[in-house]
Amino acid sequence: MVKKTLSRIYIFLIFLFLYAPILVLAVLSFNRSDSRVSWGGFTLSRYVACFESESIMSAFATTLEITFCSAVIATIIGTLAAMGISSMKKRGQAIYLGATNIPLLNADIVTGISMMLLFVRFTNLGFVTVLIAHITFNIPYVILNVLPKLKQANRSTYEAALDLGASPVRAFFTVTWPEIRSGVFSGFLMAVTMSLDDFSITYFTKGAGVNTLSTMLYAQLRKGIKPELYALSTILFLTVLLLLIATNINGDKKVDNRLIRRVISAVIMLALFTGSVFVLVQQHRISGGGDRTITVLNYGKYIDGELLDRFERETGITVKYEEYEEPEEMYTKYKAGAISYDLICTSDYIIEKLIEEDELLPIDDSQLTNYENIDPALIEMSTFDPSHQYTIPYFYGTLGILYNTKDYSEDQVKSWDLIWDKQVSGHLIMTNSVRDAFSPALIACGYSINDTDPAHLKEAQMVLSRQKPMVSAYYVDETANEMIAENASLAVCYSGEAALAMDENEHLKYIVPDEGSNLWIDSWFVPKSCRNYQDALTFLDFLCDNEVALQNFEYVYYASPILYVQTHMDIDDRLNSAINPENRVTRNCEVYRALDNDTSAYLNTLWQELKSQ
Repeated sequence: MVKKTLSRIYIFLIFLFLYAPILVLAVLSFNRSDSRVSWGGFTLSRYVACFESESIMSAFATTLEITFCSAVIATIIGTLAAMGISSMKKRGQAIYLGATNIPLLNADIVTGISMMLLFVRFTNLGFVTVLIAHITFNIPYVILNVLPKLKQANRSTYEAALDLGASPVRAFFTVTWPEIRSGVFSGFLMAVTMSLDDFSITYFTKGAGVNTLSTMLYAQLRKGIKPELYALSTILFLTVLLLLIATNINGDKKVDNRLIRRVISAVIMLALFTGSVFVLVQQHRISGGGDRTITVLNYGKYIDGELLDRFERETGITVKYEEYEEPEEMYTKYKAGAISYDLICTSDYIIEKLIEEDELLPIDDSQLTNYENIDPALIEMSTFDPSHQYTIPYFYGTLGILYNTKDYSEDQVKSWDLIWDKQVSGHLIMTNSVRDAFSPALIACGYSINDTDPAHLKEAQMVLSRQKPMVSAYYVDETANEMIAENASLAVCYSGEAALAMDENEHLKYIVPDEGSNLWIDSWFVPKSCRNYQDALTFLDFLCDNEVALQNFEYVYYASPILYVQTHMDIDDRLNSAINPENRVTRNCEVYRALDNDTSAYLNTLWQELKSQ
């Protein structure tokens, strides 16, 4: 009896760990609040927004297109290849099967990088390169599913059909096909599964404007995943559940009426097919489908999606919008020649580096009727663009300390000294970014945050090393949620993340220490790979419109360089130092400057050494 009870508890725990995260995700899809730790009330708006979002529908449609196209093509090629291998001698079969197994055993990241290098040598990355990559890694799965069925088939029957006058094609479909079709179907389903679930290979072989659900989710980790994707994930789970129900009903011998089983299965399959068609039609409807198209690259969750839809309606220009996580990631892919974008938004120090490398086109501000809406002070502070001809400021902010007023007073957090004090041990979150982590350490040592002296950087690493035992976690996108839930009482983070957290928890406040910090300015620029210069300028001018900028600010919640926004935001936001830093604060901060390759490599080495301790 005890043994039986323990086994039931064991099974229950297994299912709990498997399905509890899915249940949490489903519950969050009905949460009115964006926070994952705060319930804001029941709503179905996430599901509506999911199907109205151009970025989500585009990624979903692209995922379906790549999945089914690659699965069908791989199934045809794989079946023919299996037939060829089965007719070979044993030695030939061993050689080809060995070659077939290599993609299965090889790490996805190695396959992805090697394919990217191959494609970049001959063409630009895009939809076709992703499709070819998926077909390539799907073929072995089809071969391994079809080949056993071919070995089980009676070849003599096929030859007898030929002797009786049947053509090879008719003999195949009459005799061989019925014996191998279950293996072909299994190979097709395996190809669909592998393609739908792939991230690594897709990530390295996709190009401008091509996004799948997996790559979009990865790109959004920096800012936090959109709640609309909780809704989409719930729908996908229910879809898989329907497939399982259809399969089980069709094979359930307790259901005596075979016709009923088939009707129920057919209805479920028809519903799934109709849903797929709806996604493709919806994506085409909201994307506009116009001839004029610009491809935009930006941080995740860094623009109001409604504004993209509005821009497309007002101008007739289609926006292919893509997101990324870190500026270094964008820079690496751009320099590899794998990306062709019309507009890119990124950090100040990366822009400075690209200007030095002559990778940017000048922006003709005379064609921007809303250029005068930009705060001249922000333009002057953009020292990374000395001539002020290559960039348009987008959002700006500071690096500072988010703290809980129940644990610390404002006087205690006025200095960076607090984050090195043992009293914060176990309650401190540090930023998981190399330059942002080294900045307070360099300041503590009495150096500039742009210091490049190897000895000074090593000294800063030692300060961070002594601090590490006191750090509860290194976060970027999770900081706000952890502070809202009061799992930590102190965090080094960006001002925008602090503002979002303060909006959810009244006990949280943000401050830039008196010693100074980093003033970051994210800006737009036009790369030399731009193919639609005039339309790119139209998009920039649209973003600088007063009402557009105000709506965008209310979504992103970072300080805006548009003067109208600064004077028309709510009084609470205007007094919030995380959103609207005072002039004395910004004057005491430094903008990151680009590091040379040697310094950047050395700094990354120090960071990796620190994280591995």
